[in-house]
Amino acid sequence: MEKRVVITGLGAITPIGKNVAETWEGIENKTCGIDKISLFDTSNFKTTLAAEVKNYNPLDYFEPKQAKRFDRSSQFAIISAREAVKDSGIAKENTDYDRVGIFVSSGIGGLSTIQEQCEINYIKGNNRVSPMFIPMAIANMPAGNIAIEFGFKGESVSIVTACASSTHAIGEAYKTIKYGYEDVIIAGGTEASICPIGIAGFENMKALHTGNDKTRASIPFDKERSGFVMGEGSGMVILEELEHAKARGAKIYAEIIGFGSTTDAYHITSPDPEGNAGAKAMIRAIEDAKIKPENIDYINAHGTSTHLNDSTETLAIKKALGDASKKVMISSTKGNIGHLLGAAGGVEAVLSVKAIENQLAPATINYREKDEECDLDIIPNGPRKSKINIVMSNSLGFGGHNACIIIKKFEN
Repeated sequence: MEKRVVITGLGAITPIGKNVAETWEGIENKTCGIDKISLFDTSNFKTTLAAEVKNYNPLDYFEPKQAKRFDRSSQFAIISAREAVKDSGIAKENTDYDRVGIFVSSGIGGLSTIQEQCEINYIKGNNRVSPMFIPMAIANMPAGNIAIEFGFKGESVSIVTACASSTHAIGEAYKTIKYGYEDVIIAGGTEASICPIGIAGFENMKALHTGNDKTRASIPFDKERSGFVMGEGSGMVILEELEHAKARGAKIYAEIIGFGSTTDAYHITSPDPEGNAGAKAMIRAIEDAKIKPENIDYINAHGTSTHLNDSTETLAIKKALGDASKKVMISSTKGNIGHLLGAAGGVEAVLSVKAIENQLAPATINYREKDEECDLDIIPNGPRKSKINIVMSNSLGFGGHNACIIIKKFEN
């Protein structure tokens, strides 16, 4: 018998807030978290803008020894996990920790640690490379560190599908609970790749915006879009089997009702311009949710502000939803927070839940120039108060990975 899966906790640290409340306030206030890169000297780079977590000091959250041993990506993961777990009320008194899983992803892992230790190896020699290098760098370590932090001993996995990673993590966590393998799973993603090698890699493949005006940098669906802006941070949701949540008197934010994923099998970085596999991921999610396309009120789009993604995703939405695509509200919150790569879907899932809770659809901020290829209702410039019962959240990753989740307002 399939079980119902609800969301009972939220956690986030983003370029517009140190927690969920601050982040949502930033969405309501149309805050743009993009600014000049402060984490390193950009004198030799074309790219000078990114969406950093502002005024971040790891010693506000960790003991000095811990801070030194956790890559920035693990730090963000633990911070958002702490908020989500506290918010959920999960504790040893009400939950079997042997049945609490950790499905936490990162698209790249500890990239700044990799850069730092490779420089040490080159300059000072191999015997000076930190013994913590590998444990800090590997992409599964945020999940492992969360497990250690809380003592959760269920299934712990890190699904790496580039920018679709944390949406895949949430979708697979949903299926794991749906079929009875775990009672509770903390799911989401984390990323901290704003470092010289990260920016250089994306810049040299012409994927990044290289202008200096932060209000015209990440502009999804705008005709003048010219590349994405890298962001950093983490977003987590606590997924829980409904009866387990009820038994412990948990607050239920929403219910996750559908998941679909596919692969383009087309190109290592470019999406299939026909959008067929992206559309199929949405169709699979709709079928899994047992709803009709016209039941979807709002779509949190992947919307990266690259020419190919935004036009292809628009086409995929039209193919998946048919006539309903003309009426559904769509926006990309990457104008606010940049592109968090493997953490994007985790944060966007949190924002999707908040949209349902507040009956407010986030805007696509800083929008100005209409593009005939992106002609759907993209909620330009200001959030929209509206009835929101069902939300779809899309993520599309390098390698052709497509993932889609559907979240619904909870009803007994």
